[in-house]
Amino acid sequence: MTNITEDIFYIGVNDHDIDLFEGQYTVPNGMAYNSYVILDEKIAVFDTVDGNFKKEWLANLKEALGDRTPDYLIIQHMEPDHSANIMAFLEEYPETIAVGNAKTFKMLSEYFEQLDLGDRKLTVTDRQTLSLGRHELKFIFAPMVHWPEVMLTYDSTDKVLFSADAFGKFGALDIEEDWACEARRYYFGIVGKFGAQVQAVLKKASALDIQTICALHGPVLKENLSYYLDLYNTWSSYSAESEGIMIAYTSVYGNTKKAVQLLAEKLTEKGCPKVVVCDLAREDMAEAVEDAFRYGKLVLATTTYNGDIFPFMRTFIESLTERNYQNRTLGIIENGSWASTAGKVMKSMFEKSKNITWLENSVQITASVKSDNLLQIDAMAEELCK
Repeated sequence: MTNITEDIFYIGVNDHDIDLFEGQYTVPNGMAYNSYVILDEKIAVFDTVDGNFKKEWLANLKEALGDRTPDYLIIQHMEPDHSANIMAFLEEYPETIAVGNAKTFKMLSEYFEQLDLGDRKLTVTDRQTLSLGRHELKFIFAPMVHWPEVMLTYDSTDKVLFSADAFGKFGALDIEEDWACEARRYYFGIVGKFGAQVQAVLKKASALDIQTICALHGPVLKENLSYYLDLYNTWSSYSAESEGIMIAYTSVYGNTKKAVQLLAEKLTEKGCPKVVVCDLAREDMAEAVEDAFRYGKLVLATTTYNGDIFPFMRTFIESLTERNYQNRTLGIIENGSWASTAGKVMKSMFEKSKNITWLENSVQITASVKSDNLLQIDAMAEELCK
């Protein structure tokens, strides 16, 4: 149990047993499942935690409560890493009123078929308030950030925004690490598709005096909040965060890799501030996606494979386009011999993407890098560095 303000306490848990978050994201530093409680004339608990940590979480809650019992369980998000212990909580504290919106309670019945709340539920609407005594809570609906039932809660007394999964990150709280790197990977992996919805929530939040952000994953944010808000604005507007060029490639026998290395060398020689080279077959796909969104320019290099493109490149591009990748400059290095289709396939995959600018210069390799390819690589580097 940790004090956030005089009346607000952190009662979450750290998970170092998990290997893949949501079944796909590597989390070498574990995960935090955050939960909070406000002790006032009435007591409000914010969300539960992953089902594997029921006993630890309930013990943390009991320590915070002392000999009191909670009046409200505020359910901001129904994803199981936050909702799994709702039934256990309500069995422990049967008089508590569950607070959510109409979509929350529909999902609640789907996850907990036997749960009958009766009159122990409060269905709230967007911007509705709830008084705990000294603390006045306002509910801010955030549909599709990143589930349809999500809502945030603003405590106008201590000026705290309980932000659900927004402003979350990978990593347990007993590990010290840079916030932005794992928050960026978390954002684009999990929330990235819903930029327009995040922008709508940021607009709502801009009217609030926020001094602390309490997310459901990651640390409590108190200092330099404009830094985090500005990053979220950049990410959700699909703007480039950093000046630089990413080269994402796959290579079967090393010839495409050679072209990529030559391009990276040329870019460095020409003084490009940041060049990131990613072997899609060997590097974490979520990290690759993160970098593609971080920088303003992306070069895709791959071989023709079964009349299509190499599988890791297809997965990478699909991971970008399903997250509404846009507002970027793209270039192509393709390798093929008897029937090269890689360039055409890659371009077609971005047909529905907004504001994609293709480089005039591309590189077409026939099996191996030759003298004419060196000229193409030089021309591409020149155009990228403009």
